[in-house]
Amino acid sequence: MAKTEKSVEKKHPNFIVRYYRETIGELKKVNWPSRQEATNLTLIVLVVTFGMSAVMGLLDLIFSRFFGLIFKVGG
Repeated sequence: MAKTEKSVEKKHPNFIVRYYRETIGELKKVNWPSRQEATNLTLIVLVVTFGMSAVMGLLDLIFSRFFGLIFKVGG
């Protein structure tokens, strides 16, 4: 009877080991971009970020001047 109890009782890897094995398995399935694609996408993100910050800065300047004229705040 001792033999059947051992065969029923399977050793499961602990949570951390299983988590890392599954993570590595999923990362192998990822379609990673090439260096050129990553560089192009990074440049697009930087251009859009700087462009939007320039637009937001310009809008901030316009609105601050406009409300400064209305409420006569600041020189």
